[in-house]
Amino acid sequence: MKCRHCETPLQHGFLDLGFAPPSNAYLKAADLARPEKYYPLRLLVCDACWLVQTEDYAQADELFSADYAYFSSTSSGWLEHARRYAEQTIAALGLTPQSRVVEVASNDGYLLKNYVAAGIPCLGIEPTASTAAAAEKLGIPVLREFFGEVLAQRLAAADQQADLIAGNNVYAHVPDINDFTRGLKALLKPAGCITLEFPHLLQLIGQTQFDTVYHEHFSYLSLYTVERIFAAAGLRVWQVETLSTHGGSLRIYGCHAEDGRAEHPSVAAVREQENDGGLRDLATYRAFQARADRVKDGLLAFLIEAKREGKTVAAYGAAAKGNTLLNYAGVKPDLLPFVCDAAVAKQNKFMPGSHIPILAPVELARRRPDYLLILPWNIAAEVRFQNAALARQGTRFVTAVPELKVS
Repeated sequence: MKCRHCETPLQHGFLDLGFAPPSNAYLKAADLARPEKYYPLRLLVCDACWLVQTEDYAQADELFSADYAYFSSTSSGWLEHARRYAEQTIAALGLTPQSRVVEVASNDGYLLKNYVAAGIPCLGIEPTASTAAAAEKLGIPVLREFFGEVLAQRLAAADQQADLIAGNNVYAHVPDINDFTRGLKALLKPAGCITLEFPHLLQLIGQTQFDTVYHEHFSYLSLYTVERIFAAAGLRVWQVETLSTHGGSLRIYGCHAEDGRAEHPSVAAVREQENDGGLRDLATYRAFQARADRVKDGLLAFLIEAKREGKTVAAYGAAAKGNTLLNYAGVKPDLLPFVCDAAVAKQNKFMPGSHIPILAPVELARRRPDYLLILPWNIAAEVRFQNAALARQGTRFVTAVPELKVS
């Protein structure tokens, strides 16, 4: 396999999680009697451009199907994050009813609805029919296509270039990152701005967030690598924000390479953090597998001991990261009988691989487990707040990453 960006032959492994099904391929009861697709889940690192990437097996159209079950609006914290971003960009970029905002991977309209409310024309690009339909109900126009250079050129030729292109947690999901980036270039007005949010590789490594690895994530990104990819497409990064979302993310601000905007000091600051964190040192990547194994072993030991003691354990959040963790650890319903999730699209289905049933959160109040394992640890505070009544009745909360914590 060659690097998806620079085509250097890939020789260095980073993480091997064995075989796993796609993390968002939730199962119906009838599916349990059918064969389930598994793919190798391995990461490699390029020692030329330092792009961390999944080994080539699964195709995007197999991962992002018409009944894709991830709806961004399920998280109240994420909705607030999107609202603040919209307010910030409207003010900072001077967006008006004469402007145009395009979001790539617009999901269920969680972000663009804020621009609709402000009277700013917008367009969502979203290939999954289930989430696109939800956005359209909010009055958001949506193109149900995968984004790339050809689509961007078509929109540009129709005079639909954007003053702002937003991409939240999509850059890591694209198999052809060069084509996607050239698309950003083609769709952007001469003085326009691109913002992309993505989980920061520095945090993945520092916090042992190996459960954020799944087939839908083709790339694991640093500022250093993104700057290289942008430069190859005629773009540049002029500002960076560090965010707490998804366990630690970057929001990069991009523009055309010839744009006169000065580079913000934040860019140099993040470059230095990455250098100090060893992101261009192979030893950093070689040491990671053992750390991931310790997290997996810690969770298994906890679940087995709880079963021996006759304690009940449930989980909250049928998230993709939870599927990675449970499948790598080999957890089945004998150790974890059920998972609760607020997303109606996931309820009464089963987790891929582990076949753990997914129930509505109301079941927690009825069953009152001794422990509640929070799988989407990035919203653990939100989950604890929502389930404060359980805590008052004696339920203890558990997170497994970056190390097992019981509170």
